[in-house]
Amino acid sequence: MAKTVVIDSGAIVAALRLRDQYHAWARAHFQAETEPFVTCEAVLSESFFLLEKAPGGKEALCGLLERAIINVDFSFAEQMAETLRLLRRYQDTPMSFADACLVRMAEQAHDAVVFTTDTDFRTYRKNGRQMIPLIMPE
Repeated sequence: MAKTVVIDSGAIVAALRLRDQYHAWARAHFQAETEPFVTCEAVLSESFFLLEKAPGGKEALCGLLERAIINVDFSFAEQMAETLRLLRRYQDTPMSFADACLVRMAEQAHDAVVFTTDTDFRTYRKNGRQMIPLIMPE
């Protein structure tokens, strides 16, 4: 059974930026997945910003979107109450808006795993107390 891989900006940027400390790790995991990744628009905004100075990075991300390797599968308008609940719950962490959207996506897909380099995801919980399965560097 295929799992839903929710991808964060850290994993996207690491896979596309050659000089990123996690580049080899991210590329290996990126290429191992057979199903498309899902994300939210906030993650894309972060990723495009972080790839600004990476040669070919923004164009590579455009290609991943055009080929549906990464799909936007989140509507903040539809998930506003739950996303804001998460932001309030983790206000002392602090949780970014993009992270809140990804945690909400993980709550919606029972088989979700989050592909990230962000250690804050070790703190976040879905559905109250459930750990979120992660693909993360050691």
